Amino acid sequence: MNRFLGLCSLLFVLVLTGCAKPEPYDYSAFKQSKPRSILVLPPVNHSPDVKASYSMLSQVTYPLAESGYYVLPVAVVDETFKQNGLSTASDIHALSTAKLHQIFGADAVLYLDVKEYGTSYIVISSETRVSADARLVDLRTGKLLWSGSATASSSEQQSANGGIIGILVQAAVNQIADTISDKGHDIAGVTSARLLAAGHPRGMLYGPRSLQYGKETY
Repeated sequence: MNRFLGLCSLLFVLVLTGCAKPEPYDYSAFKQSKPRSILVLPPVNHSPDVKASYSMLSQVTYPLAESGYYVLPVAVVDETFKQNGLSTASDIHALSTAKLHQIFGADAVLYLDVKEYGTSYIVISSETRVSADARLVDLRTGKLLWSGSATASSSEQQSANGGIIGILVQAAVNQIADTISDKGHDIAGVTSARLLAAGHPRGMLYGPRSLQYGKETY
């Protein structure tokens, strides 16, 4: 009886923990900095797919611009690094904030890390998954303003139909098609939107070019 009551108490605590609201994000440094322009660095790729870094980089300008920020043109930034002998993301990330501010004059810099990218075949399913982390740092002070992470997967829209044989065949077909067409690029767009679009708790704040600027309640 005591063991049963103890188990019930444990389950009750777990339920309460699951229902608890996440800790509010501290935006004090972000609000004090008030960045207007953002320099986006080439993402460091931790996945086995060589396309991951530039695929993700090509997707991030839109959600940042829609959130109200001026984003330095990524093609111009990339060419500037190459002209100065910097071609790898890890070397670029190692540059000091003072040096980046001197070269580009932006208010803040966005560091990106691609954790997962690509299509994999898992037993009876084929999944294209993209995960990324981001950090926004003030180029004038070197302070961390915001950090976040996001994941998107093709399995969010998949359904299992046609029995086990049909599932296996469809999974194999999906993997081949998604790899050839680089489905990861499309999923990277969803990940970047989830990661960088303003307007949700623990996400980016709206920039000064947005009508929602300064109206967040968190």
